[in-house]
Amino acid sequence: MSYNKKTNFLITNAIIVLFVLLLSLFVNYYLTSLLGFNRETYLVITLSVLIFGLILYLLLSKSIFEPIFKSDENLQKTVKETLHELNIPISTIKLNTQMLEKKISDEKALTRLNRIKLASNELLKLYEDMEYHIKKEIDRVDIINFSLKEVIEYSLDKFADLKNNIKIEVDIQDVTLNSDRNGFQKMLDNLISNALKYNLKENGLIKIVYKNKNLTIFNKGKEIDTKNLFMIFDKFFQEDKTKEGFGLGLFMVKEFCDKNKIAIKIEPTKDGNSFILSLKNIIDDK
Repeated sequence: MSYNKKTNFLITNAIIVLFVLLLSLFVNYYLTSLLGFNRETYLVITLSVLIFGLILYLLLSKSIFEPIFKSDENLQKTVKETLHELNIPISTIKLNTQMLEKKISDEKALTRLNRIKLASNELLKLYEDMEYHIKKEIDRVDIINFSLKEVIEYSLDKFADLKNNIKIEVDIQDVTLNSDRNGFQKMLDNLISNALKYNLKENGLIKIVYKNKNLTIFNKGKEIDTKNLFMIFDKFFQEDKTKEGFGLGLFMVKEFCDKNKIAIKIEPTKDGNSFILSLKNIIDDK
């Protein structure tokens, strides 16, 4: 709901409440005058006024607010349909670039084709992000069973071209989680992206370990200053201002963890930092 709609909603609602309150007071005064005010009539008068006020509020609010909610529903429907339609050309571009790759041998043409492929992958990622965030706001996010090992492998595949000389060690047993898979994937992407961004340029190392229902992501690099540990998850906070970004990654990680009962903590060491996620509340033991 936009700012103007919110303001109009609050003002209109306040007017309706005030109008219903005044009429309820009038009904209360009328019934008290008619029946008198004593122990026997108190309950009858009170219940009558409450029921009258509730019915009147529902009747007035329905007729006034229905157009506002209807316009929001139409907007949501349009956005969903547009997103669905966007998926078709993106998939078409991706499919055709894959087919052309098999037929083209010229290096310059392959380089251009690779640029198209990378751009379409970025577009697809933006589409998936937009779809997820809109679904999160409009609909109920699906809670499903998924493999921890699979989501970690999927994230690492996405960052394969960006890791450069950074060594990534993975020690994960296959465990089934029950949560919002898309949200968990994005949370994991942010942590791995952060681990790559703040790693050492030489002899860089990332360790991803699952043990005792805890998922630990360690990155070799500068130790996080103790005074910043309480601010690291704040919106727009960046410990190193020279790095690219807006300071939203860890904020979104913490937001997801809090919402899905995942405890997260940071353990700085001399040679790097460990982000530890307690997954005990979302592990499917069945």
